[in-house]
Amino acid sequence: MLIIDEIEYFLPKNKITNEDFLDQNQDWDIESIEKTTGVSTRYYTDPNETALDISFKACINLFNRKPDLKEKIDALIFCTHSNDHIIPSNSLMLHGILELSENVFAFDYNLACSGFVYGLGISDGLLKSGIANHILLINADTYSKYVNDKDRSTKVLFGDAATVSYLRKSENDNGMLDILCSSSGKHSKKIIIPAGGMRLPKSASTKIEEKDKNGNIRSLENLHMDGFGVFSFINSKVPQQIIKICKDNKINLEEIDLFVFHQANKLGIDSLTRILKINPDKVFSNIDKVGNTVSASIPLALKYAMNEKKIKPGDLVLLSGFGTGLSWASCLIKF
Repeated sequence: MLIIDEIEYFLPKNKITNEDFLDQNQDWDIESIEKTTGVSTRYYTDPNETALDISFKACINLFNRKPDLKEKIDALIFCTHSNDHIIPSNSLMLHGILELSENVFAFDYNLACSGFVYGLGISDGLLKSGIANHILLINADTYSKYVNDKDRSTKVLFGDAATVSYLRKSENDNGMLDILCSSSGKHSKKIIIPAGGMRLPKSASTKIEEKDKNGNIRSLENLHMDGFGVFSFINSKVPQQIIKICKDNKINLEEIDLFVFHQANKLGIDSLTRILKINPDKVFSNIDKVGNTVSASIPLALKYAMNEKKIKPGDLVLLSGFGTGLSWASCLIKF
């Protein structure tokens, strides 16, 4: 059974507050935006700083705390939508700059908000098969580089971050009890960056900015998100999955000690809490401090919860990630 032995993270140095947006956007109702999103601050990478750069720093933070761990690692998995290059993968470049052993299983996978939970499922399979015994799972993105400065629907929401989780086999009955992963590819265009890939390469025409009916400005090279469509979809699908995984394991929602949802926005987290009739005190959130950090949001929230002593040995924790794909995934972990 897989356990999350350690989590470390790195946040870029550029701390951006909501007030910082007012300099260029005097017409934005920051108070209303903050009330809906729940985001007060977020962190942005420098123009030449990448997801690979901040992931390296997160790994160094981990190795500085556990110097003997580096020699044990036999798998490195990197989840990102913010690759340094089309070729090679971030996992192999990170493997190189960390100077890990050649006997390491390394690969990338391309997921966003459900990426951490999916990664736990992948890692659990590697551990059970014996392919790996000591895994580094990296979750990192720099969505600040994808959003248009004049698109308040996304600009105020996303932050950059990197997390590294050390995963290994459990030595007792603690660990990941169960996991469910789901997909709905027919809704894939609800969150999309239309230009920049093989289907629609970047060009002069893809840089042209247009204003939508809500006054948000973006080009085909920027992140496009159907916020209401995603919100409605998540509200219909995620509670069903959470109820199912609990039912499959004969666990009542009341028995769960802590819920850590993807930090999409305050409105979404509050909505799930209400639909599932969960005690709000059992729902952990740090979105106000870091924003929506995509696949890093759940491990980052978990680390904050650990630091704040919100999780103790033996606690039953439910993780649920949802978003781009559209994809959603939930798991039960006994800490």
